[in-house]
Amino acid sequence: MINYRTIFRGLLFLATIFSGAERLCDDLKALQVLTPAKKQVVLDTDLGVLVIEVYPQDAPNHVKIFQQRIREKFYVGTTFHMAIPWAIVQGGDPLTRDSTNRESYGMGGLGELDREVNTIRHRAGTVSAVLVPGKPNSAGAQFFICVTDQVQLDGKYTPFGRVVEGMETLEKISNIPTDTEQMLIQRIEITRTYERDRPPPPQIPFLDTPVEELKKKSVTIATKLGEIEIRFFPEEAPEHVRQFLRFSEMGLYKGTEIHRVVPGFVIQGGSIATRNPRPTRTDMVYVQPLKGEFSNRKHIRGIVSMARGDDPDSGLDSFFIVLSPSSGLDGNYSVFGEVVRGIETVDGISQVPTRGETPIFPIYIQDVRVNTFP
Repeated sequence: MINYRTIFRGLLFLATIFSGAERLCDDLKALQVLTPAKKQVVLDTDLGVLVIEVYPQDAPNHVKIFQQRIREKFYVGTTFHMAIPWAIVQGGDPLTRDSTNRESYGMGGLGELDREVNTIRHRAGTVSAVLVPGKPNSAGAQFFICVTDQVQLDGKYTPFGRVVEGMETLEKISNIPTDTEQMLIQRIEITRTYERDRPPPPQIPFLDTPVEELKKKSVTIATKLGEIEIRFFPEEAPEHVRQFLRFSEMGLYKGTEIHRVVPGFVIQGGSIATRNPRPTRTDMVYVQPLKGEFSNRKHIRGIVSMARGDDPDSGLDSFFIVLSPSSGLDGNYSVFGEVVRGIETVDGISQVPTRGETPIFPIYIQDVRVNTFP
């Protein structure tokens, strides 16, 4: 009999080579909007709960069989039997119910389903079907879950779901000690499985707040060098103001860095790629590119404007504060606010030692508060 477990180990090892190669938000602008089923799948495990949404439009046969097995309690008593730290965990093998037969783990429940090609990417939390190596139409009960982005697997497997709650549980499982074949030494069982209604999407802050209300808002940014308070120009850049307030209200800017300092020109921060702790996938859904809102307002000292790439409509999350008049930016970047308090803090940040344009010692946004004026 072919030892599929050993072959899987070789395939999974590839994941660790690539797992650190991409930054967290490399393709936020292309973040997929998928249509989940009305029911979510819940796996109770020895280390916590995993909640999975599944995508029947993208992998109908895989989802149908997975949901059926959940209802039949097929996975209860099986284990997550393989893991690579911070990369992938694998489970669902019916043979893992037998704690005395570890040599067979990874070889059961395969050869039942043909591959369903789709465009779901193997991002953190993605649930995908295990295959017999070299046999694309050999999926079955076993599945693996990406702990971090594993996009090198795209097009080679059938992804059919994504963890929407419980990434911390997944991370714990991935860091359980393993033997030389990446087999978990400790049994981590699936103790209960069931379905639940998908909750309604959360209300999006500031989605349609009127301009007159936006004019009453300010944001206070706290750093180790002091506070900076920003008020807004919603008449000229309403969507930029809404997104900045949204990220502030949701705490997405908290923990990000002031990552660029150019004395006499700008300081720049707010990139969610620099955030510690990492944002959740639910958070990332809100990070969407903004259509440029260019105006006649000048980039003078204290102006707050949105950074972007070559595409004029690629503003996202990172913003900059102007240190001195910079007419070359006028009309090319979306001005959406100005510093009304704490310009001395901005000046202090502009004087920190750098390596190139990067501060030698990280300057984090420690807190963000949204304020309302009468």
